[in-house]
Amino acid sequence: MTASAEPFQAEGDRAAVRGFLHRPPSAPRDGIVLTHGAGGNCQSPLLVALATAFAGAGLAALRCDLPFRQSRPKGPPSPAGAERDRDGLREAARALREVMPGRVFLGGASYGGRQASIAVADDAAAADGLLLLSYPLHPPGRARDLRTGHFPRVRARTLFAHGTVDPFASIEELEAARALIPGPTALVVIDGAGHGLGRGPRAPQPAPETVARIIDAFAALVDAAI
Repeated sequence: MTASAEPFQAEGDRAAVRGFLHRPPSAPRDGIVLTHGAGGNCQSPLLVALATAFAGAGLAALRCDLPFRQSRPKGPPSPAGAERDRDGLREAARALREVMPGRVFLGGASYGGRQASIAVADDAAAADGLLLLSYPLHPPGRARDLRTGHFPRVRARTLFAHGTVDPFASIEELEAARALIPGPTALVVIDGAGHGLGRGPRAPQPAPETVARIIDAFAALVDAAI
C-alpha cells in the first residue's frame, strides 16, 4: 500500500483550516502540519514532496494554506495579519490532533516556518517540534534586520533545512542564530540550494535525496533520547 492524500477542511474558533491530508498506509504514529512561504501555497512542490515522504515514513502530514492565502490567491501576507496566520497554524495542529493520537509537529517554508516558530515560542503546547525550511533570518541584503527575537523562547526540538546560496541567510548566520534557541536543534545544509531548496535557478523543487535527508534528520532529532 502507498500513502494517500485527500482534501481536508476544518472550522476552528480562530481560523479555518484548508489543505490536503496525506495519510500513511498504516495507522500514523505522529503528525506534522506543513505550510508555505509568503509567495506560495500548499501546492508548492516542496510541500507536496515532503508531505508525501513524511506519510511514507508513517506520519500523517497536513499541508495547508495559511489564512492570508485563503483570503486571496496571490500576493504577500500583511504584517497586520501575522497573528491570524499563527492562529491558522494552531488550528491546523488542533485539527490534526483530532485525527491521530501521537505527537504533532509544525513545519513551514520561509514565512510559514517563521510564523510556526513564533507560535511555539508564544505557546510551548502548540506543537511538539518544529521543521523550519529556508528560515528567512533577514531580508536579502539586510543582514542586520534579524528575525530572531523570539528564538530564546523556543524550547521545542527544531530542525532547520537551508541552502548554501539562500539570500535570506548564510549558513554561518543561521548557525549563530540557532544557538539562541535553548531547545535541541539540528541543521541540514543543502549545498548549492537556494530559497526553495532546489539546486540551481531552474530547479523548482528539491532533489529526492534532499527530501530524504530532511525526513531522516527530523526523525533523528525528535526521536532522540532526552
